[in-house]
Parts: sequence; structure tokens; C-alpha cells
Amino acid sequence: MRIGIDIMGGDFAPQKTIEGTVLSMDEIASGTEIVLFGIKEKILEELKKHNVNKDHFEIIDCSSVIEMGENPTKALKSKPRSSLSIGFKYLAEGKIDGFASAGNTGAMFVGGYYSVQAVSGVLRPAICTLLPREDGGKTVILDVGANADCKPDVLFQFGLLGSIFSQNVCNIQNPKVSLLNVGEEKTKGNKVTQSAYTLMENNKQYNFIGNIEGRDIFDSKSDVIVCDGFTGNIVLKEAEAFYKIIKKRNINDVYFNKFNYENYGGTPILGLNKTVIIGHGISSAYAIKNMIKFTVEIVNANLKDKIENSIIK
Repeated sequence: MRIGIDIMGGDFAPQKTIEGTVLSMDEIASGTEIVLFGIKEKILEELKKHNVNKDHFEIIDCSSVIEMGENPTKALKSKPRSSLSIGFKYLAEGKIDGFASAGNTGAMFVGGYYSVQAVSGVLRPAICTLLPREDGGKTVILDVGANADCKPDVLFQFGLLGSIFSQNVCNIQNPKVSLLNVGEEKTKGNKVTQSAYTLMENNKQYNFIGNIEGRDIFDSKSDVIVCDGFTGNIVLKEAEAFYKIIKKRNINDVYFNKFNYENYGGTPILGLNKTVIIGHGISSAYAIKNMIKFTVEIVNANLKDKIENSIIK
């Protein structure tokens, strides 16, 4: 297995991305190769600080960087020698099995979509993430930012993508899939959620249990929560805000400590032909380490084939 890392991605790159990569070396399976994409001179400089032999990695020299505030589509076109552009080129050509970055989120989504494309039959790839539950489990929520507006059939398919992810990554058999809404009754919500409910309740591809409300997000009612990217992103950022407040007040709680995004490292784009993982822009070395470990885990889950087979059926 070969995993590509955008060393120039993130607010604290390349220092923290290299440090996190070095930390991951002892925690990923032997035989896993890490390919570093970035400005070679800076990569070698950081590796030297950690007394790590450069021969442990393949280093792909890239002459430019796509910054956080740049327009994703324009940047990918105007910077073909950037770490993101070349990383996606390697992914599309099969030279790496997965690609991860804590850089420009929009560029990661656009680059992934146009380089390796969506699995045949997938209407819109979605960004999913994991939310900790009080019972110790994890709930999958999607979309959390890629698709601000969704049609009913897209929400219906998110249920399938999330169910497959929950089964193969969270190891939950027959996961309970719900639709995030303003009420539990099927008649609640706007026209989109009402229509999506009708599609989801009549399906035989996954275990739809109905609507859930915002107060149910962190309990064990549901294993997969479906929503549009606008709503999902607000839920995700609100969870991050609560964690920040708790830390600021010096509250140490086992459950709320699980809200630390660094524990997860990144979020996958579901529905693509290859594994693409997006990390948080403010990722620390610890977060980068976990992003790399998560990328390996997602590649091993072989979600692409499972999604393709489910959609064909």
C-alpha cells in the first residue's frame, strides 16, 4: 500500500505535517509506503530536524502550494506543479492508493472529484465524519460540507453511502440510518426532507428508522445521520465549539474529550473511486499522524467496490 501526504497542506505545514508523518511511522503496518508531496528542500530540512533518513520515504518535489484562501478550481488549473495537483495526478494514475491533506478543503474536494471521479452511479460524493456517542460508539454523519443544497435522491443515496461506511469502518452490522429534521413525524421539514423521507422509508438497501431531531444526534438512536452539507457543517462546527469551550474552562471529561478532532485526523470523501482524506487546517502533528492512520484504514476497507456493487444492485 502506498499513501500520499500533502506535506505543504495546513496552517502549520511543513513543520507539523512532517512531525506527524514521522510519528505515524511506528503505528502503521509494515509494508505501507508513505509518499511525500511538497517542496523537497523544505521536506529534507524538516526530516533532518527529526533525525529521520529521507530514504524512508519517496519524496515528490513540487514547486508551488495551493493556499487556503485560493479558489479551488482556478488554483488547481493555474498551479499544475502544486503539491495537491501532483498528488491527485499520482492518485489518478494508480501510483498511490490514497491521498490526504490538511490543506484547502475545496481544492481537495474538486481535485478528488475531477482526478479520480465518482463511483459509477454516485450522484454526489459526500464528506462524512464521526461523532462520539454517550454509549461509547460512533455515529456517522453526512454530508458535512460538500453539498450545501441537496435533492431528495441525493439524500437518499447518502443513506446508502453512510450505511456502507458504518458497516465497513465502524463494524456495525445493519446500521440504523436516520434523516436529520425539525421533527420526528414524516410530514415535518421542508419539501426536500419530506420527499427524501418517502424515498428512504420504501428502500430495501439500508435500515432507515425515520427522522431524528438535533437533540438525538449524540445518543444511540441512530448509527448514520443524513443531512445536506449546509446543516451537517453547522452540526460539526457546533461540536467543535463545545469542545473548545470545555477545554477553555479546564473541564476534563472522558466523553467530551472525544470531541477533539485530532483523535480522528481527517474526514473521507465518500463515493470517489479512490481514497481521499481531508484534514483540519489547524492540524497538529498528532492530528496529522491520525490522518495518515485513518487513510490506511479507509484504503483497507475497500469502500469503492462495496459502494459500486450496492448501487448496481
